[in-house]
Order: sequence, then C-alpha cells, then structure tokens
Amino acid sequence: MRLVAFADTHQFHEELVLPPADVAICAGDIGRGGDREEIESFLTWFALQPHRHKILVPGNHDGCLESPASFADLQRRFPAVQIVVDAAVEIEGLRLWGSPWTPRFHSWFFMRARGADLAERWAQIPDDVDVLITHGPPKGILDDVRRSRFRVSDKTPDLADDERFAGCADLRARVRVVRPKVHLFGHIHCQQGVVVDDGVTFINCTTNECELPVMVIDFAGQNVGQSVGQNVGTWGTPTVSLGPPPLPLPLPSLCHLSDV
Repeated sequence: MRLVAFADTHQFHEELVLPPADVAICAGDIGRGGDREEIESFLTWFALQPHRHKILVPGNHDGCLESPASFADLQRRFPAVQIVVDAAVEIEGLRLWGSPWTPRFHSWFFMRARGADLAERWAQIPDDVDVLITHGPPKGILDDVRRSRFRVSDKTPDLADDERFAGCADLRARVRVVRPKVHLFGHIHCQQGVVVDDGVTFINCTTNECELPVMVIDFAGQNVGQSVGQNVGTWGTPTVSLGPPPLPLPLPSLCHLSDV
C-alpha cells in the first residue's frame, strides 16, 4: 500500500504535485486564518484528487473545522474527503488514527495546555494503530524551531528548550506505548524529514507552504484475511521517499537525515 502525506499548505495547495497512491493524507494547516472560504478552497481541490482514499486531520490554522456545526456541514458537502478529529480510519486492514491538537501557542485553534489537557487527548489513541497522524510533533522529534534545512540559524535568538523544541512530551510518551509503524505530522515548517526510533518511523511531512515536495510511504504487506466486519492485515517496515517537486518551484536540496 502506498500513502502520500503532506502538511502546512496554507492555501498554496494548487502548487502541490501528488503522485499516485492508495491514500492521500493531509496532516493539517490548510488555511491561514482558518475561515470557511479557505477550508472550502482546499477541500474542493482535495476532493478532486484521484486517490481512492483522502484523509484530512486539521491543524491550528484550520479554525472553521473546530466548530462542530461547520465540521458536520463540510464533511457532508465533501464526502470524498474524510475529515478526522480524534477518530480511527481503517483501510484494507491498515489502522489509522488522526488527532489535530497541539500545545497552546498564542490564540490559534485545536490547541490545549501542556500536561493533563493534552495527555487526555493522546490517551484516546488506540494501542493497535498502524499509522498515527497528528498535526504537531512529539517532543524531541523533528520539532526544533531553530533548525533551517541546513543548519541552526545564526540570526535566531537563544531559546529555552520548551520554546525551541515545540513538540509535546505527552504525545511522545503515548507513542512510546502505542508504537505505531508510522507517525505522520507537520507544524514545524523547517524540519521536514524522517527519523526512525524504537521501531517507529517518524515523518515530518510539512511542505512549508508548498515549497517542499510531499512524502511517499510504501508499505510492504497485504491484507491476509477477513472476519465479519473486519479486515486483518500485516504490514512490513515502511519505506519513505520524496514526491515530485511542487509547481512551479524547483526541488530544493535536502539535508541528510543525520543533519536533521
């Protein structure tokens, strides 16, 4: 099974090139201010993509979707896109879970205080999930706001660790328990990359406002059986590659994973 994943398009979605895949996944921040017009613009584009399954997990710039009424109406109007907030999706035996929450920062959307408030959200992640999709990163994994794609910026002032490493410690703790095969996220625009830790492939699939290509995840494995109302699948270790460059921008040079 092939997944194509991206995040942080911020209304530049028409520049993206999505390669063929079974599932297209957006890990949030499709808007800027997050009003309904912005969300509809993205959903109109995304719904027309040819992928059999399309999943959107909102981010902190997608405020319209935090309203239950708007969420329900947009899901009704765009049934080709599955909008996921603290919910599971199963595709041919591959179990996915999506959650939009990030630690509170200024006055954006889908944010909660660090500690008990966020831990309560992460506790909902099931133990048998194969692909976890969150908008924000776990603490210490591709979450360094001072990193450029090549080096730490000399112009960035010194920051305390809580400000510099923007990920959520409680999310990291839950991932250590659940150990999904893949954890997809965005939010930190300067940290696109892949890290493998304790058997989990962490992927920051940000496109940095569509300046960077999407990420492509290939799973070896296949559906191996069925029971009533349930598919049972086995999935091998995923491999990750870059998709085509966005249009009309050229493909940027990428740092080695050891530099991320």
